[in-house]
Order: sequence, then structure tokens, then C-alpha cells
Amino acid sequence: MNGAVSRIARRPLAAVGVTLVALHMAVAVAAPWIAPFDPFALLDAPLEPPNATYWLGTDDLGRDFLSRLVMGGRIAIVVAFTSAFVAALGGGLIGLAAAYHRGLTDDVISRLVEMKLAVPAILFVSLFVTGFGQSGTVLVIVISVIKMMGVIRTARAQGIVLMEHGYVKAALLRGDGAGAVILRELLPNIADLLAVEFALRASSALLLVSSLSFLGLGISPPTPDWGMMIHDGLGAIRSEPWLILAPALCISTLVVGINFATEGVTDALGLDAARGTAGH
Repeated sequence: MNGAVSRIARRPLAAVGVTLVALHMAVAVAAPWIAPFDPFALLDAPLEPPNATYWLGTDDLGRDFLSRLVMGGRIAIVVAFTSAFVAALGGGLIGLAAAYHRGLTDDVISRLVEMKLAVPAILFVSLFVTGFGQSGTVLVIVISVIKMMGVIRTARAQGIVLMEHGYVKAALLRGDGAGAVILRELLPNIADLLAVEFALRASSALLLVSSLSFLGLGISPPTPDWGMMIHDGLGAIRSEPWLILAPALCISTLVVGINFATEGVTDALGLDAARGTAGH
């Protein structure tokens, strides 16, 4: 572990990535205390330019933009990171179950994954939102399902390899059940891989959350959200461009930070196979 940390520390881009993510996380945690105004309060000063009172001005309804920007990051990070964690852990367990059982179970899981991948993400989200409404819980569930598919494939492939190892065969000879083999023998041996998968899914989940909010399928107003703030700022893009640039900069720096940090961790742990799977 110490060797992996030292290898990460020697990579400048990884250090930059970790710093960016840590900064965003710190702001998200401290958001209720550092927001200068109530993000929902109408201040009777619509579209105020940045000034000494409103550091980033106000939006078209007269709400302090900095306060909404800080709180919007909190919502995006919670939804994206929770979805990524559920996708990584749930996808890992399902993939390992397919690798363990093979046969009919493997075929059913593989076909379901292929069927889901054939459905565009936006259509899948639209159906879910229409049926269950717009809320953080619904978004976490639907994004977890979307991001889980690639993890299932990766975990299944690794699980098939691990099933041939001696310690797994010894557990089978001892009479250990499926749950014991998956949880005690297989899952710990793909923990590093799932950690990288989590980071990759968090990055793409953040982009998906922001995209859905921009399209009106994400967090429902008046809850602040970066994607929704970009959408709301389109009407004033010429006179108040900061209404779009500020949330766009927040999204891009967090995504870049996660990607840089993940790249460093992947190189340090030698998990090249986990790269390039964030889009699934």
C-alpha cells in the first residue's frame, strides 16, 4: 500500500487530480456554512452583476448565484458518488455471481446486460422519471443501473479468471457455499479493480447528472444543481456569461480531477484493464 501511495505521489497529474477532488469535497461538506445567502431566497435583485455584496451576481430570479453554486455542487457530488458506489459494488457482486455459477445464470445476466446497453441512457432515464418522479433517490437508482452494466462485465471477466485459482478451488472442496466463495475469496481479490471502477463511474455519473438536469430530467427546481444552472443561464448568455461559465467550470474541474486521480491510481496499482470503461 505504501508503495502504491508513493507511486501516486510521484505523478504530478494524479496529485493535481486528488487536490481538485479534495477541494470540491471540502466545499461540498462546508457548503451550508460558507454560502453567503440562503440559496432559495429571492433577494429582489435579479441579474445583478458580480459586486461586493453578490460575488458572482444573482440569477434571473434574484437568488445569490455563489450560494446556489456552492450548494449545487453538494447535490451533484452526493448523487454521482452514491450512484458510482452502488454501481461498483452491486455490479461487482452480480458479475462475480455470473462467473461463479456460469451456465444459465451467466447467460441470463449477460443477456440482461446486453438488453440494457441497447437502450439509450436518456430514454431509460426518461421512462424512470416519468414513472417515479424527479428526486435524488430516483436519480441514484437509475444512474446506478446505467453505470452498473460495464462493472458487471468487468467483474465477470475477472471472476472467471479467479475461479481457476487454487485458493478458490480449495474453498469449493471445503464445501463453502456460493455466498462464502464470492464474498470471502473473489470479492477481496477484485477490490482494487472495483475501486478504480468506482472512480471511473463517479466521473461519468457526474456528467450524466449534470446533463439530465440541463435537459430537465434531473433534480427538480428550486433545488440548486450545476446542470440546471447552466440551462437557466442560457437566456442571459450574452449579458451575464458567468451564469454559465461558473457552473461549467465547476463540473469540468471536478471531472478532470477525478479522471487525473483515477489515472494515477490505475497506473500505481497496475490495473490497465480497468481503463476506458467509464462510458458503459
